[in-house]
Amino acid sequence: VWGTGDASGLRVVDTPVGRLGCLICWESYMPLARYALYAQNIDILINPTWDNGELCLATLRHIAREGGCWVIGTATAMQGSDLPADFPDRDRLFKAEEWINDGDAVVVKLNRDKGILFAEIDPEAVGRARRSLDVAGHYSRPDIFSLSISRKPLTPVVFTD
Repeated sequence: VWGTGDASGLRVVDTPVGRLGCLICWESYMPLARYALYAQNIDILINPTWDNGELCLATLRHIAREGGCWVIGTATAMQGSDLPADFPDRDRLFKAEEWINDGDAVVVKLNRDKGILFAEIDPEAVGRARRSLDVAGHYSRPDIFSLSISRKPLTPVVFTD
């Protein structure tokens, strides 16, 4: 089911609301992938995932504190009618979304309704958090640690003649 990918898309992009990046599902458990985004001065990390349990939310809170960034965890984006009523754990798929920074969370529920969720975030909070702890900056210890990332796109098949 899962295949290896490459780092060609492991990038933070500038947007009007800040530097935005994304890790999908359990990629958020990969510390080197997170570090790659932190090193690009991410302001807002989006994490779309099927998981919305307390362990996942605790992980997202940890990432917000570790990276000094806002984290938006969004659970499944589908309607309940997309799944049969007897689908195992169907009710677990429709839970709250969270906006998190510095370990605090704003939880907004949109469980069974359609809509667009809005939240105000303080862009200055990122700077305050990083002045205290910057894991890709003043706490990164480049004298003993380094991370090398190849952004060269990889292909699963190479044909030679």
